Amino acid sequence: MTTPRDLFLVTVYDAAARPVAQGDLSLALAGAELVDLIDAGAATLDGDLIVPAPAGGAGDRLLDEAVAALRRQTPYESVEDWLWRRGRGLGAAYLDALEADGTVARQRRRWLPLPTGRTEPADSPERVGAHERWTSGEPVLAALAAAAGIPDEAAKDLTGAVPDATVTVVTAVNDAVTELAAVRQRREIENAAFDNVWRGL
Repeated sequence: MTTPRDLFLVTVYDAAARPVAQGDLSLALAGAELVDLIDAGAATLDGDLIVPAPAGGAGDRLLDEAVAALRRQTPYESVEDWLWRRGRGLGAAYLDALEADGTVARQRRRWLPLPTGRTEPADSPERVGAHERWTSGEPVLAALAAAAGIPDEAAKDLTGAVPDATVTVVTAVNDAVTELAAVRQRREIENAAFDNVWRGL
């Protein structure tokens, strides 16, 4: 299993007391992909710029798509720009991939043979591996889950515990999620003001 697949499973099915916001999860998944690409030698960081290695496969369909999506010409892309570009709709892409390989399945009710809109994880080695990684407190997975909004998971200082490039990626994920929260709040204020204007007419 990969870090983004494990992250999806634990944030959606293991740890969340409430649903994780799709945008937050997608940003965290893009960060998890980048962490795995750096670990696999498919990319390195020059400051906060992503420098791709010569093209090669990562052995996972979505990570191979991430490798193909790396900007290979200068100026290279910043980690922040990668998160926003690659993260768009990434939560849905991982759900589709996990459904396709049988790691999660649509729920079926006893009295209704058709699948519902909800999914549940299958009893699989991938599910067990993700759960074990989560319960062991693996720092990168925990930090990315905290960034995605797992309420009972406090953000940890990764400095010295993981490579500097990983710290850079996780920090960028936290910053992007904070920025997204500010955008949501601004929209709520604007919508509330608009509603108040209509009520006053």
